[in-house]
Amino acid sequence: MDQEKIIEASPLGDKSEYVTDYSPELLFPIPRKEPWRPAFTKRPFYGVDIWNAYEISWLDQQGVPHMALGEFRLPGDSPNIIESKSFKLYLNSFNQTSLSGRDEVEQLMQTDLSKAAGAPVQVRLFGLNDHAMPIIATPGECIDGRKVDTVVYKPDASLLATHAGKYRTETLHSHLLKSNCPVTGQPDWATLVVEYEGATLDRSTLLEYIISYRQHGDFHEQCVEQIFLDIMAQCQPKQLTVYARYVRRGGLDINPYRSTKPLNPANCRTERQ
Repeated sequence: MDQEKIIEASPLGDKSEYVTDYSPELLFPIPRKEPWRPAFTKRPFYGVDIWNAYEISWLDQQGVPHMALGEFRLPGDSPNIIESKSFKLYLNSFNQTSLSGRDEVEQLMQTDLSKAAGAPVQVRLFGLNDHAMPIIATPGECIDGRKVDTVVYKPDASLLATHAGKYRTETLHSHLLKSNCPVTGQPDWATLVVEYEGATLDRSTLLEYIISYRQHGDFHEQCVEQIFLDIMAQCQPKQLTVYARYVRRGGLDINPYRSTKPLNPANCRTERQ
């Protein structure tokens, strides 16, 4: 069954009952592989998807609520992604569940999420005073003020261009990445960061390309992955890292990273998060 049929057959777009007792069966995995994309003989990137959760709670054995922030790292080559609404419902299922403490919550989440993703998922829970997930200025130079000659709202890799004979190592970013959730149709907003070494990217055409996702329906992970693959194919940089820091929705933000180099990025939020 392809991805579209899996989504159509799921309950994800329907009104959902609010479950407050631990229910790992709420997690809904979706295969990363898309039928229109040829299978990789060798995956051309390293990747990780960092999820942050801001509304984690459970009860201790005396019935007193506890709160935490959560960081979840899914390998970019895991067989499945986890649909975000199901992730939120799963986290809510801890709200009225009595557990021994943060360690037990972490272990349950790691086991359940790894099973759903089909690969080991790293889980870290933080107290609200632990100063986790610091906010930093978005790295690199913003390209959002560039003049744009062509405005299209369907992803088009042919928009991308480089300046022949000019070689550069630089970091660029844009706050104008927007796509739509393929399940609910709701908008997903993000800041996109592109770090590269190679022929100088034409900033105006890069901005045009980013804007072209504005009416595109796809998951966060697949949008970032496609942007990485398109820049690699069209511009052929020696090194490339692409990541997006998405604005939270439903108490979760999703931050996919793809790179030509092995990476273990620090989980630093941008100004919009």
